[in-house]
Parts: sequence; structure tokens; C-alpha cells
Amino acid sequence: MKLSQSFTKTMKTAPADEASVSAKYLLRAGYIYKEMAGVYDYLPLGMRTLNKIIQIIREEMNAIGGEELSLTALQTKEVWDATDRWSDDVMDIWFKTKLNAGGELGLAPTHEEPLTRVMKSYISSYKDLPVYAYQFQTKFRNELRAKSGIMRTREFVMKDLYSFSKDRAEHDKFYEECAQAYIKIFNRLGIGNDTYRTFASGGAFSKYSDEFQTLCEVGEDIIYLDREKGIAVNEEVYNDEVLADLNLDKKKLEKCKAAEVGNIFTLGYRFSDALDLCFNDEDGKRQKVFMGSYGIGPSRVMGVIAEKLSDDKGLVWPEEIAPFKYYLVGIGEEAEKKAAELYEKAPEDIIFDDRESARTGEKFADADLMGIPYRVVISDKTLAENKVEIKDRKTGETKLLTLDEFTSKLA
Repeated sequence: MKLSQSFTKTMKTAPADEASVSAKYLLRAGYIYKEMAGVYDYLPLGMRTLNKIIQIIREEMNAIGGEELSLTALQTKEVWDATDRWSDDVMDIWFKTKLNAGGELGLAPTHEEPLTRVMKSYISSYKDLPVYAYQFQTKFRNELRAKSGIMRTREFVMKDLYSFSKDRAEHDKFYEECAQAYIKIFNRLGIGNDTYRTFASGGAFSKYSDEFQTLCEVGEDIIYLDREKGIAVNEEVYNDEVLADLNLDKKKLEKCKAAEVGNIFTLGYRFSDALDLCFNDEDGKRQKVFMGSYGIGPSRVMGVIAEKLSDDKGLVWPEEIAPFKYYLVGIGEEAEKKAAELYEKAPEDIIFDDRESARTGEKFADADLMGIPYRVVISDKTLAENKVEIKDRKTGETKLLTLDEFTSKLA
């Protein structure tokens, strides 16, 4: 990316109605654009980071046998009537609309029903199971209060995986594999040390569900954390009986604010019963499919990472998800020419700040605000020594590399 050719620009201030650090920095740095409360556009920098987060999640879902698909956001009333979830009295977060030809449609807030209906065409025998199908899809939820920028929105990207198993035992095995995959994901995203598997209500389907909660001051949840065991309990199920069940000592628990970045649920037969999703077992007997649901919101995770890892200068992205690895600046006529040469060697890794109208200090401030991992400066002085100056955004450490050494890093 050459900044002189990009339409996005940084801003000195964020909208007054944004309270969270992540929202302010993401808006100011040109990652997102606010359409209205709870609805944001992803600009080029934001898209690159969001797609890198999605790719990490995709790799870990594929590693445990997930198959990616894409379901429609537009949903018919009939499939949701079958599970009694079309009514606003049951689910009050629907966005609905009417067809000109007659009838109602909804913008899907989740996809258990439609995917269960799809699977009726492909699951008929025990040989067809298990199935682990997932997607990255835009969800729509008519939240009463949107807050904290992209951490709670009315339109957002969700990775939702649904498991279809022969029985509870097969489900439980995959459930645990998915929990471990989530831990790998959050480690790769740079928030693993502050993200904890958290016991929460399982609703009508199971004794517990598992949330993955990241310690965060603007988070909406309260958890009780045992740091030694690395697990937590959501406030909604926090009582003596649950603590005894989980073998947790109340005296060792720390009350913390946290943001939910993922969850996994046992669904059991709730949707296969309602939509009659069955298979014939080895004896030819008709059995219901046992289901589970596993969600991560990549856009929400992006907001949590921005909130957690920023400092007083701006964003501080982990290298694996930063939109670019290097922020390149040339100071002086000959240095700018050499910077342009270096940019051409690896344009996918480099933001080249070639703006003629921006002062050097402004360029440095923008590099910090955008959170690019390494700022690379070529000046006439360093060029005379055949070197470049590299500053680590996270640590502030600065070092000199020869041009050859830096070129090999690009390769």
C-alpha cells in the first residue's frame, strides 16, 4: 500500500460518542468507518486485519475436520416456525422485512435451523456422520444497545460451526477438540494469556456451556477466575453448588470484567427433533442426530484485541494479524528513491508512506496509530552507511540493519 494512493486518511480525533479505546483508535487509524450506531464499514486496513483473523480461525477449524460452506442471510419464516424461534416474543433481536410478492423474510441472527434443514438432504445413514460444517457469515441482530465499537454491533461477521453426531459420546469427543482448537486460536491471535475457558449456563441442552472470556475492562461480563487452574465461572451460574461441582475454592477466585470472544454449546436433539433430522443406525433403526454449536466473532475479536493491546499512541497489532508488517518512511531525496525500491520488493508486507505533504513527525505518529509492528526509516544519513533503522512498535526497541539484511527479511 502506498499511502499517497490510498483514499483512507488518519484522523486526529474520534467521534465524541465513541467511549472505548478500540473504537477510537480503529476509527482514527482508518480501519473502520461508522455508518450508524452498531454498524461499521471495514476499510482496506481493517479488511486486511479481519481477513487475517478469519484465516487463523479457518486453519484451526479445518485442522479438526471442519468443512467450510456459506449459508444465506435471508431466511424464510417456515424453518424458524418449526423451532418456535420466529416470534419476536421468543427472539427479540430479529430484523424482518416483507417481500413485494407477499410473505416475510428475516435476516438470520444465527443458523441452526437453516443448516439442519440443509443436512436433511445429505444425512440419512450412520455412514454420513459425523459432519462438522462451518461458515464465516454476516449476522444481523437488533440489539437494544450497541456499544464499544465493533465489540457489540447489529451487523457483524461470525464463524459458526455446527456438529452433527451419531450420539452424545461422539459429540463430546469433538466438543473437547473444538475447545482445544479455540485455545490455539486465541494464542495465535495474541490474547491467549488473558483468555479463559469459562463455565456458563447450558440452558435446556446441557448442564454447562463453555465461553471463552478475555479479561477486558470494557467487557460486559463478570467472571470468577481461578488463575492457577486457568478456568473461570460466569457470574450467571456462580453459586456454591457450581463451585463444588467444578472443585473450585471460592477464596482463590478473582472477580474480573471480561469480554466473550467465543462459545461452544451442546444442542442435543433440540433442532433435529423439531426439523426431523434422522439417520439409520447400523441395525437399520431410525435415530435422531445429536448436535452442537461453536461460535467465534472475528469482528468482535478484532475489537477486543485492539482494546487489549493498544497504548497511548495507538494500536499495537500482533505480527500475525497486522495489516502490514512494515511501515516504510524515506527521509531525504535519495532515501525516498531507495525506499521506493525496497517497497517494490515486497508490497504485500509494506505500507510505504510516500506522502509529499506529510511531515516526518506526522508519518511517525501515523505508524504508531496504525499499530504496524515495525517502522522502517531510511534517511540520507543511514543510506550513507548502507543501513536502515527499524523500530519495534511493541517494545520501542530500535536497531540498525544493513540494506542487504533487511532485503533478506523481505524475501
